[in-house]
Amino acid sequence: MAKLIKTLSAFAILLLATSFSGKPEWTPLLDKNLSQWGMYLSYRHVPTYNGQVPTDADGKEIAPIGYGKNEANVFSVAEENGEPVLRVSGEIYGCIFTKAEYENYHLKAKVKWGSKKWHPRTDKLKDSGILYHSVGEAGRDYWRAWMLSQEFQVMEGHMGDYWNIANSAVDIRAFMPEGTMNPVADAGQPFLPVGAGSQNDGFCMRSENRESPIGEWTQLELICFGDKSLHIVNGHVVMVLQNSRYVENGKSFPLSKGKIQLQSEAAETFYKDVMIKQLETMPKEYQKYFN
Repeated sequence: MAKLIKTLSAFAILLLATSFSGKPEWTPLLDKNLSQWGMYLSYRHVPTYNGQVPTDADGKEIAPIGYGKNEANVFSVAEENGEPVLRVSGEIYGCIFTKAEYENYHLKAKVKWGSKKWHPRTDKLKDSGILYHSVGEAGRDYWRAWMLSQEFQVMEGHMGDYWNIANSAVDIRAFMPEGTMNPVADAGQPFLPVGAGSQNDGFCMRSENRESPIGEWTQLELICFGDKSLHIVNGHVVMVLQNSRYVENGKSFPLSKGKIQLQSEAAETFYKDVMIKQLETMPKEYQKYFN
């Protein structure tokens, strides 16, 4: 009995010490060696790319650059005020991806644009993205660069848009404007199916532009719980999503966990303060968006 009391006392002291230890509940995902990430590079896409695997002069398919090959130093980390900052050059399409899979989490990241753009987007808006619930092999999408996943768009003027990657789909609180326009997110609207297996293509525009001014960091937050997610830009919810899924042979399957990818997509992009924490429930302040 004395031994049991002593053990319980030690456990209580440990709990008390943990309570006052000030340990952060956020886990940083960036370090100078990108130790928590893998990488994949596909091709140097040209303006005439048509979605097919590139071929050589003899018509033979060209292999992608592949996994673990940081050609042209597309991904690099420097220190800013003692903290790691990831530079994604954008020169070659591809991604870094977390080695771990995540489910039920809150992700934060700050993003800022560089000055460089590359083919095939030299005359287009700067573009990148955070891809979540990423599963399977890279190269499943049109650009043959990323895994099946859901996209939190990172783009000039379009922070928080949605794209389906490969054969994913989701329902979004959005409305369909008249004419040939894409859906537009609106937290006051019913959920609209978007992506594979629906009548709407795989894009939905964020509800409003909350990007920071040029040269400043934009705070992005992604909340995922169960089949639900929220795209948040500088503290403002710009998209409400649920029923995350992928579609194969006409059948839908849940898509609620996976790796996280950061895209290289023809624009120089910087990321910092990339952090994640696990969730036991959807935060109360956000539950209202799904009621």
